[in-house]
Amino acid sequence: MGFGRNRPRATLLPSGKVLVEGGFNGNYLSSAELYDPATGTWTPTGSMLFAHFIHTATLLPSGKVLVVDGLVNSSDAELYDPATGTWAVTGSTAVGHSFHTATLLPSGKVLVAGGGDLEELYDPATGLWSTTGSLHTARSSHTATLLPSGKVLVAGGGRHCNYGIV
Repeated sequence: MGFGRNRPRATLLPSGKVLVEGGFNGNYLSSAELYDPATGTWTPTGSMLFAHFIHTATLLPSGKVLVVDGLVNSSDAELYDPATGTWAVTGSTAVGHSFHTATLLPSGKVLVAGGGDLEELYDPATGLWSTTGSLHTARSSHTATLLPSGKVLVAGGGRHCNYGIV
């Protein structure tokens, strides 16, 4: 890597390369790098428009990567396009999220759960967010697992949590 990163996110792209972005190294980071496992090399790619730390990165069916929120820019979301190596702002979340999860649903939408006061759905077709059912117990640093039924099991995390299904 070009330099160390604390809590970046890494996403395997359809090309086989790995996008690593954001994090912290004494400063909150907006930079991004690509790792090529075929050559073992790192190369810089376009920088995000905002710094992100304690965020999520989700590969969308289009091959783009959705990066959501974090501690730094609390309602910002942006998309990375691997074809061009560029980032673009997409709709802002209604509330800030950090220590949250982002789960790609069978519909192609992304469920962002926890780490804020509302659970939200991102629609890549429109670039817009909508609120959805709330968890029974507010939580952060939890897990979210897509079940065969299409529901998402949210388990563990902070605030005396057990589990919830949305």
